[in-house]
Amino acid sequence: MQTFSGLGLISKHLRPTAARIAEDGLDATPKRMNTAQIGRCGELLVQYRLLALGIESAPMSTDAGVDLVAYSPHLAQAITIQIKTNLGAKHAGGGKGKAALDWWVPESVPASLVALVDLSSERVWLLRREEFADHAQQRSSGRLHLYMYTDPRAKPRLKGRLMHSYEFERFTISNRASELFGI
Repeated sequence: MQTFSGLGLISKHLRPTAARIAEDGLDATPKRMNTAQIGRCGELLVQYRLLALGIESAPMSTDAGVDLVAYSPHLAQAITIQIKTNLGAKHAGGGKGKAALDWWVPESVPASLVALVDLSSERVWLLRREEFADHAQQRSSGRLHLYMYTDPRAKPRLKGRLMHSYEFERFTISNRASELFGI
């Protein structure tokens, strides 16, 4: 019998091991995904994490700045979520800078929450739209840009701002669920 072992996307009992990958002929290297597929993976990961916390959600069929609508039975209300997804960290400065995750969101995002997803680590952060605006390091052409250095040795130029992924720990979905969904 398989047991649920936390909130990882795949339980440790189901994760392919190197031996199983070789045995089954599975290729361990990720295939190329287009941006729509990356985005859909992020939506599914957020839905999975919410469901594991007892929160039902449904994807929107139109792209109007809301990707999921979650229902919190504890708050008896629907909560709209915009999801932004990265496949993994990128190196800024033409590949010479420190590795960082980054997301752009319109200033006028209609969703009440913004979910930030890193598929490489299966991490999900949830920020209220106002929090995203407060923590965004850049504003340009009606869009907000928030980034997180994944390398703790990175020395950011902006002082007094959250800049490293570990500084955003309080915004992870597991740390926000009680506050945002009343569970």
